Amino acid sequence: MTKRVIALIDVNNFYVSCEQVFNPKLNGKPVIVLSNNDGCAVARSNEAKALGVKMGQRWFQLNELSKKHHLITLSSNYTLYADMSARVMAILAAFSTAQEVYSIDECFLDLTALQHRNLTEYGQTIRQPVSQYTGLPTCIGIGSTKTLAKLANHLAKSRSEFNGVCNFTCMSPKKLNDYFVTIDVCEIWGIGRRLALKLNQKGIFTAQNLKA
Repeated sequence: MTKRVIALIDVNNFYVSCEQVFNPKLNGKPVIVLSNNDGCAVARSNEAKALGVKMGQRWFQLNELSKKHHLITLSSNYTLYADMSARVMAILAAFSTAQEVYSIDECFLDLTALQHRNLTEYGQTIRQPVSQYTGLPTCIGIGSTKTLAKLANHLAKSRSEFNGVCNFTCMSPKKLNDYFVTIDVCEIWGIGRRLALKLNQKGIFTAQNLKA
């Protein structure tokens, strides 16, 4: 039986990246996009993340950090984000006969029929036109299931060695286990903080623990 191959394409820091496309002066700055009522952070640039700004953190909790590091805060512009999302998804649809849009900034592509190709290189081929025609940066995870594709995407975003594309399907079982040991169980799709705490109580702390 042919193994399925799924890719998860995700735009990095989507709301912030959209703002940076139209205002390049924001590049390299600690930028936060706030929720509808400007109550909490719903997107952060890498620079803001490095300062310790958490997803969903209340704006009033960031006042001191903002004064010290000159955080740039922006109100959400959902009309812009929806338009940019539509452009990205239209580009990605050309790379597979089966596309599933999962959220405003990510989608799954079924690459099963293309597994005779070098899929790591194909991932870079996918990223290029998104960057060229929208200016948005992406990362891609490739695996035999959606969960593994999401996990590979997590590594693609967090480890520079992958250059934006992490392909689990070309890795040996030992290599996969070496990476799974480094991934906190809460990073696995569908496992939130509460479930992670229950798993921790059973001695399950990493993706490798859960797999075993």
